[in-house]
Amino acid sequence: MRIGVLTGGGDCPGLNAVIRAVVRKGVSTYGHDFVGFRDGWRGPLEGLTMPLGIPEVRGILPRGGTILGSSRTNPFKIENGVEQIKSNLGAMGVDALVAIGGEDTLGVATKLFDLGVQVVGVPKTIDNDLNATDYTFGFDTAVNIAMEAIDRLHTTAESHHRTLVVEVMGRHAGWIALHAGLAGGANVILLPERNFDVEQVAGYVEKRFQHQYAPIVVVAEGAQPLDGQMVLHNQELDSFGHVRLGGIGQWLAEQLEAKTGKEARTVVLGHIQRGGTPTAFDRVLATRLGLHAIDAVNDGDWGKMVALQGTDVVRVPLVEATRELKTVPLERYTEAEVFFGS
Repeated sequence: MRIGVLTGGGDCPGLNAVIRAVVRKGVSTYGHDFVGFRDGWRGPLEGLTMPLGIPEVRGILPRGGTILGSSRTNPFKIENGVEQIKSNLGAMGVDALVAIGGEDTLGVATKLFDLGVQVVGVPKTIDNDLNATDYTFGFDTAVNIAMEAIDRLHTTAESHHRTLVVEVMGRHAGWIALHAGLAGGANVILLPERNFDVEQVAGYVEKRFQHQYAPIVVVAEGAQPLDGQMVLHNQELDSFGHVRLGGIGQWLAEQLEAKTGKEARTVVLGHIQRGGTPTAFDRVLATRLGLHAIDAVNDGDWGKMVALQGTDVVRVPLVEATRELKTVPLERYTEAEVFFGS
């Protein structure tokens, strides 16, 4: 078969490891031919391609980002977009697609499968919010980057007797905030899944100062105060209808400084969490998912996503993986609350 490979949505450590595994096994074990589609769904939409054989994937295992490029292109928002993709695939002799991405990229893949495109999905997101898989690659790297930042911030917070608010990624799911906050010894963790009381957070901060330590507050970018007012960078929407988040950390720091009388500063980790070389865990997970994805393609098991469940990689329907987001359960957050303010 001639198989197209694309990476869509936000970049993520481990993408290149998936591409490498798909191509290496696809060529050496099954004898398939590959074409790389550039910049997410824009590739098959506009016919943007690059060669993708074993020579092209050598040495990319430790590299962050994606050699294929990415974008947030949504072909269903473009007039005749789906027809154009089908036409281009046919003209290039592409029999099937391996789509590597998160909820938006795989949501498009799900719809295209329903319309007759032969596609297999691979779950990618640093947010770890895709359903039907225990972990997505990129998450472990993002957590470790955030944890290291929190570790470094403890000493400067203590030196200056100030509150440090660390804003991490997480639009609708607080997995990064929860894991990085727990691993980094944060004194308060705020998630999108549970609106927070600013007065209560200020109380935790004051209690921490009473113990002669400086507090670290970790907040996901999508967290909201009790009144439900989300703090937005602006009101612009992307092609998938998402607002651009950002600003909750600065807003919270100003509130805490006013309520406690202690200086508060904000650190926004932003895209640092996406960058650089993947951890060993993410390299192994991404490689395994890539190997199983090309097995699914070779078997003609279309409309499936490869997923990690326990220690096994299994196949699940794409629609199951994209039907709803996997958010942090209340009981997981309750575990972390033991450390708040202490």
